[in-house]
Amino acid sequence: MRKRTRNLITLLAIIFVCQFCAAQAITVAAAADLQFAMQDVAAKFQKQTGKEVKLIYGSSGNFFQQIQNGAPFDMFFSANLDYPKKLQTAGLTEPGSYYQYASGKIVIWVPKDSKLDLSSGLQSLLTPSIKKIAVANPEHAPYGQAAVAAMQKASIYDKVKDKFVLGENISQTASFVMSGSADVGIVALSLALSPNMKDKGRYVEIPVGEYPPIEQACVILSLSKNKETAKQFLSFIRTAEVAETLRKYGLDVGEGK
Repeated sequence: MRKRTRNLITLLAIIFVCQFCAAQAITVAAAADLQFAMQDVAAKFQKQTGKEVKLIYGSSGNFFQQIQNGAPFDMFFSANLDYPKKLQTAGLTEPGSYYQYASGKIVIWVPKDSKLDLSSGLQSLLTPSIKKIAVANPEHAPYGQAAVAAMQKASIYDKVKDKFVLGENISQTASFVMSGSADVGIVALSLALSPNMKDKGRYVEIPVGEYPPIEQACVILSLSKNKETAKQFLSFIRTAEVAETLRKYGLDVGEGK
């Protein structure tokens, strides 16, 4: 009988611990350009606090729509400022949680075996041998909007737009070029520097003055059931340690706003 009681107490303790750990976890909707940077950040946070960060990647615009419809995320890391600000105005964010965490950059990327000369930057996209150009869908992906703006400024957009292969987000856009579904792509520098891509191709940066700044912000969502852990993660995001990690992936980190 005593052994049974002990086993029951042990089982109940395990269940309690598991429930407690689940309550400590947060689910983060993150823009696809953060795929590798945020993995590093979340791993460091979990190592320091024991609290899990579940990451879901996608396009900022799609996440924005989902959050408006009540998607059960705790935090949203957008690839622009507009979506978090709109959520804040709509009362869907935790007061005081809006934070501008970084700015991104775009690059022209080709696989290692490509013979395309990238030295002329965006003008290289006019090369006749190019049949398909991977770009993130500008309807809902800030990196796609930046790519379109850069091509328009370079006066090549109308000449190449019929060659676009549109990715649902910037990560899928990168995968199109890596898989050979496109000859060249305009992708996030943060992905070009990731372990998944950095040794598999080459790139040239598009000067930041050629497109509107890709300023990125995050918020804690008002529907979050784990606000304390979310606030702790937000505080961690503001640290010098995280800034160093984001810079490693080519993201510019300023003061935050």
